[in-house]
Amino acid sequence: MPRLVMKFGGTSVANVERIRNVALHVKREVDAGFEVAVVVSAMSGKTNELVGWCKEAAPLHDQREYDAVVASGEQVTTGLLAIALQAIGIPARSWQGWQVPIETDDAHGSARIARVGGEAIIEGFKARREVAVVAGFQGIHPGSGRLTTLGRGGSDTSAVALAAGLNADRCDIYTDVDGVYTTDPRIVPKAKRLDRVAFEEMLEMASMGAKVLQVRSVELAMVHNVRTFVRSSFDDPANPKPGTLICGEEEIVETEVVTGIAYSKDEAQITLRNVPDKPGVAAAVFSPLADANISVDMIVQNISPDGKSTDITFTVPSADYARAMDVLAKEKTTIGYPAIEGATDIAKISAIGVGMRSHAGVAAKAFRALADRGINIRAITTSEIKFSVLIDQAYTELAVRTLHSLYGLDAA
Repeated sequence: MPRLVMKFGGTSVANVERIRNVALHVKREVDAGFEVAVVVSAMSGKTNELVGWCKEAAPLHDQREYDAVVASGEQVTTGLLAIALQAIGIPARSWQGWQVPIETDDAHGSARIARVGGEAIIEGFKARREVAVVAGFQGIHPGSGRLTTLGRGGSDTSAVALAAGLNADRCDIYTDVDGVYTTDPRIVPKAKRLDRVAFEEMLEMASMGAKVLQVRSVELAMVHNVRTFVRSSFDDPANPKPGTLICGEEEIVETEVVTGIAYSKDEAQITLRNVPDKPGVAAAVFSPLADANISVDMIVQNISPDGKSTDITFTVPSADYARAMDVLAKEKTTIGYPAIEGATDIAKISAIGVGMRSHAGVAAKAFRALADRGINIRAITTSEIKFSVLIDQAYTELAVRTLHSLYGLDAA
């Protein structure tokens, strides 16, 4: 029989009424002949409440116990959905991450999945046609036997990993939008829903600020070639929209030059002035940041006319800005910079599309359009299928609308 993994996020299971609606979506697929595993998040707002309780108990707390607390939200949802399915005549049982098991490393709070053992779930499919309702966001570290969590958005990762482990035909990610759009429809009402997006494009969109899918889930889908649909749980369960398929590039017959425009306001810029231009200086700057687990994105280095010093500008997540400044302050003597500057009122705008591989001048066209709108570019980075610009945050919406129209992405 064909096999399907369905994932429902927090807004889709926010209360018992919505959980009953999820059960109807699951029933539709069971009636269509699928063996179904469902991955669920905690009810909307519950994880934040649990995190708040941990901080209230002790600001500096044991991450292993933190995981034990915050993973409980998914346990509630699995039980409730299993009950709702049973109430409409669908055999179902709940599974926690450690029962599957979803095995991870021991990085509590941000664990990475090492293996998914789905043999018992498959046995349930064969023996009882039983729907497996699996807790997302969590797993177990085999060495310690301790429960782990995967970090924010981890239920998406759980679902794709489970689909790979069960050798499922596809993975459907249900959320509060009916697919992946060319950009945020709240900024550009003419944004279009995309029928198909290549894994590489979705990975860039997710990492550049699109909130539809978690980055690690897209990475897993691409590595294991898991065909993934983004769909809406708020569609009519009897007649849902098709959503957007995330798939290999070979499944997309004709590609646009630019597929979508993503943006992120969660950026901070740091500039080190007059750093000595000598071997090892870049390592002296970025190694301490890496040791502090601070991700660095855009990097621009300028050499002075005398060739003796350089300015180094880079971006970090705004949530890590204060920590990054503190790390660099402690390394001032080692690095040898006389001045440091920072800004948090910035945004990153990215244009993404596999069609860029075969078209010249795509980025230059954007730079001219932004200049014509009076938008100054602070920094630029490019890759084979995307380019990103750093601009003042006040111009975010104007820049997104400008590029969306420039590349013909507005709906007719």
